[in-house]
Amino acid sequence: MSDGARPRVVVFGDVIDDIVVQPHLEPLVDTDTQSSIRQVPGGAAANVSAWLGSTGVAVDFIGRVGAIDCDYHAAFLADFGVRAHLTPDATRPTGTIIVIVDENEGRTVLIERGANRVLTPNDVPDSLLDGAAALYFPQHLLGRCRERGVPVVVDPGSGGQLAEFGVAHFLRAVAGASVLLPNLPEGRALTGLDDPFDVATRLAESFGLVALTMGAEGAVVVVDGQPPVMVPAAGGDRTDASGAGDAFGAGFVAAWLEGASMTSAADAGSRLAARAIAIVGGRPV
Repeated sequence: MSDGARPRVVVFGDVIDDIVVQPHLEPLVDTDTQSSIRQVPGGAAANVSAWLGSTGVAVDFIGRVGAIDCDYHAAFLADFGVRAHLTPDATRPTGTIIVIVDENEGRTVLIERGANRVLTPNDVPDSLLDGAAALYFPQHLLGRCRERGVPVVVDPGSGGQLAEFGVAHFLRAVAGASVLLPNLPEGRALTGLDDPFDVATRLAESFGLVALTMGAEGAVVVVDGQPPVMVPAAGGDRTDASGAGDAFGAGFVAAWLEGASMTSAADAGSRLAARAIAIVGGRPV
């Protein structure tokens, strides 16, 4: 999929201010709990853009933020060579997530979507789709991508978002996408199946290529009509799981665009995810 020039990926989706809280002790009621608190730029789509940029892929990112935050978020993305096309919202703030990290219990996530609520496919100009190697996070852009021969990569987002959106509605909205990158809970929600191999195989009947991520247990990858393959997770220190799935998706797509096999692409995604969990926040540093 590469002709010697860098492939260019268009990413469309959310920009978030992440506030990551790591309590030093069990939180107490009506008193202070000493914690490490960091504010870092986030948002799944913006994170994917940064990770893709870190691999050398050219990226155009389309998102929406509070009016006062345009330059702030554009500068963070530019650090990784990402060209940000941000719409300033005069009435809504930039989306915010509070992530409370517990090494034993996982993460608690509280979200205010803010300006992301009114981001629409109309914010993506045709000029950015023309000549793109792939589109990541399409929602209702599939028709325009088909007209231009642009492959579409879909990440379902989260189990909660699927429940809110509706599984049947989601599957209709993304029918015809080239690649699906769900995690195991999302895959189970989409299929009603439990076993990871069964989940990935069923999804591959509707999508040409599926990479089902399972955190520390690795990923199951499958092309429709072929047997599923288990790809182990890369080892490494675990500090914060924020952005691990975004990094996996970026590493997978970057390798896939260069013609890598599905297992090699999943291995590249796994190695980038290992970098993500070793740092605080959802983006490369």
